[in-house]
Amino acid sequence: MKEKNLLRKEIEKYLKIPFYMTIILLVMNGVVYSVDITSGVIVTAFVLLHLATAGYLYFRKRPNIMSDLVAFSFAHGSVQSELIKELAIPYTLVDINGRVLWSNKAFYDTVKSDKQHMRKHIQHIFTDITLELFQMEPEDENHRTVHIFQADRNYLVEIRKVEVQSLLNRELAGDAEEDDVLFAIYLYDETELVEALEEKEKIKLVAGHIYIDNYEEAMDSTEEVRRSLLVALIDRKITKYMQSADAIIKKLEKDKYIFVCQQQHLEQLQQGKFSLLDEVRSINIGNDTPVTLSIAVGIDPEHDNYTTAYEYSHMAMDLALGRGGDQAVIKKADKIIYYGGKTQSAEKNTRVKARVKAHALKELLVTKDRVIIMGHKKPDIDCLGAALGIYRLASMMDKKAHIVINEVTSSIRPAMNSFMGSNVYPDDMFFNSEQALEAVDPNTVVIVVDVNRPTYTECEELLAHTKNIVVIDHHRQSGEIIEHAILSYIEPYASSACEMVAEILQYSMDKPKLRPAEADAMYAGILVDTDNFVTKTGVRTFEAASFLRKSGADMTRVRKAYRTDMESYKQLSEGVARAELFMDNFAISDVPTEGVDSPTVLAAKVANELLDVDNVRASFVLSKIGNVVYISARSIDDVNVQVIMEQFGGGGHGTVAGAQLEDLTIEEAKEQIRELLERMRADGEM
Repeated sequence: MKEKNLLRKEIEKYLKIPFYMTIILLVMNGVVYSVDITSGVIVTAFVLLHLATAGYLYFRKRPNIMSDLVAFSFAHGSVQSELIKELAIPYTLVDINGRVLWSNKAFYDTVKSDKQHMRKHIQHIFTDITLELFQMEPEDENHRTVHIFQADRNYLVEIRKVEVQSLLNRELAGDAEEDDVLFAIYLYDETELVEALEEKEKIKLVAGHIYIDNYEEAMDSTEEVRRSLLVALIDRKITKYMQSADAIIKKLEKDKYIFVCQQQHLEQLQQGKFSLLDEVRSINIGNDTPVTLSIAVGIDPEHDNYTTAYEYSHMAMDLALGRGGDQAVIKKADKIIYYGGKTQSAEKNTRVKARVKAHALKELLVTKDRVIIMGHKKPDIDCLGAALGIYRLASMMDKKAHIVINEVTSSIRPAMNSFMGSNVYPDDMFFNSEQALEAVDPNTVVIVVDVNRPTYTECEELLAHTKNIVVIDHHRQSGEIIEHAILSYIEPYASSACEMVAEILQYSMDKPKLRPAEADAMYAGILVDTDNFVTKTGVRTFEAASFLRKSGADMTRVRKAYRTDMESYKQLSEGVARAELFMDNFAISDVPTEGVDSPTVLAAKVANELLDVDNVRASFVLSKIGNVVYISARSIDDVNVQVIMEQFGGGGHGTVAGAQLEDLTIEEAKEQIRELLERMRADGEM
């Protein structure tokens, strides 16, 4: 041990001797200068050359000396050295700069090189092993593993930080600095394991459902003698399509199927974007109503539990139906993928569902003492009108009710003026979020209107304070939903939330009595959401409007209350003037925000105005508030802007949708819209 320590010191002395000699040479140089200046200059030049050579040897050749020391350390224990050299696992040592110092035979064989060509940087050998991997945090415990793919092989790379003192004999490395560290790298070839896992994933079974969305409507629109033929054609299309994917399919009811297939064949269906949707929709043997399907698939990626996969498929079907049908939804744990959904939701003629939901809501309210109603952030008149309708229902049942509103925007101010400060309505009719959180208790029911995404609600925290949650909305569902709602009434076919609430009022009470101000607000909600009864307007929309008219809604009063002032009209005109026509069919614009009370409402109005321009199939108008860019998207019929907005994390209807983008400029958001439209057209999705 003593000899090894002396060896270490001798090596250090050897490296430092040239620097000690420099001192002697400088003294000699001074003596020469005193004798002759010319000779002194010549000697100075040689002294500097000596110093440069010594510095080069010390700083540039030191890694080689370290490599020799490592080799010496291994050679010192010949048995251990031979074992590591012949170790079947590829193993190498690199310095803190990634330079390879030593490798065993298995490592040379793996990289197909020899010892003479291995003195280079590890990243030149494995491009995915970077210096960043050597920068370990304390929680890594000097150990890190990564998976890399190179030369058609998969490797598990284990990197261990090794102190020089622990690698060399402690006496030999006693003078090493604390920063003198090496990194041991082990390579484990896991190619066969990865291939086996991929094969296992491919043959995993997935469960799925197929529902015919509009079975009754399609049958009613077909001559009686052709109905059996229509059913046979649908069965044949579905069976043939699923058999092409090697799936087992079973018909459960007249309009419901269940199937099981391997995941590798599901990928085949995904590549074809579930063309069965288009095939069934194209069936026409005299049926006036096209047949549409909803397809749902569930996958349990973690535990291979088929019961869980089956439950996921049910959740996916609820999403598909809640989004209007005519689409395929795949639920893989928290990941949800949508296909189709391009057509507009058809209005349901039957009112059975509305009556059932209204009756269920009434029974629920009977058992509760307090009702808190809230909509989405920055509420519009449809949101407020629906909340007022539920407020009236609760009041007729002698329940204490409150509406949560944090910000009174310009779009609802005319209606709010009729309620705030009125002698007819109580002072606590409207709550902010803090007041609502204080008031909620186990005997309170929270009713959410005009929104079905928890993060969009006025007070998301309120949903966690009660188990009694009701959702009433007309927007298509997305992957983010309000969970554990005891009653959910989501109908994408409805024109507005006010239309749905108007139906609920009619079915809940024998003679519902709305006050004129409430009827005005609900009528205005329908008016705004349908763009004056132009967009998404059906028979039931006019029937709801008729009910509100009988309840005291005055069209002239509504029109006067919601007229635009001159400044706002100029701002609207400016938004139209800024519009550009992209790809000949899409209008993209933005609206000013300075001096504008509600930029998002202004953007929606501009988007509606742009649809009146010839050849414009869809419009996208942007507004920026703080660091968030709001997109208002509108279309007439053949472009589903809801599918487009979902790409940005938004949603809505087929003809009315929106999204929010954070930390972007207006121009960057516009560019993202252009790129998305180009990609969707190239992929045939529009």
